[in-house]
Amino acid sequence: MRGTLMVRRSLIRNGPHWEFAEPKTARSRRSVPLPTSVLDALRAHRVRQAEQRLRMGPSWADNGLIFCNEVGEPLERQNLHRRHFRQALKQAGLPETLRLYDLRHTCATMLLAAGVHPKVAQERLGHSSITMTLDTYSHVFPDLQREATEQLESLLASS
Repeated sequence: MRGTLMVRRSLIRNGPHWEFAEPKTARSRRSVPLPTSVLDALRAHRVRQAEQRLRMGPSWADNGLIFCNEVGEPLERQNLHRRHFRQALKQAGLPETLRLYDLRHTCATMLLAAGVHPKVAQERLGHSSITMTLDTYSHVFPDLQREATEQLESLLASS
């Protein structure tokens, strides 16, 4: 499906080598529709990557990675953080103490706070169950009981 991120495998470090493996769970295999702004950024990235591939010639390791180092190999976590993520945080005016994984929690929290159905958030995150999503992000729903009471009152008053 066009405009969709498809999670089909994971990349695992095995000593000095990298290996592609199956995701941890069946739910981890998923499709996530991407916003137009992300698709535009990915298209621009693909152009830059193609230019880099041409510059590297036979030195380029074609692993089919969207995000890789300057020779096509997987990114090392420390290098990613030091060279790219820390700079992006700075440009966004965010604390440099944020971890890459914190973005996942931020995304989930923002989706749920915006009223996105928890089942959709669960599928996007690849959680094995909606219970896990609700237990992890229950802090997002502090006013739900009050809102439910108000809705019930409204329904009863109109009867």
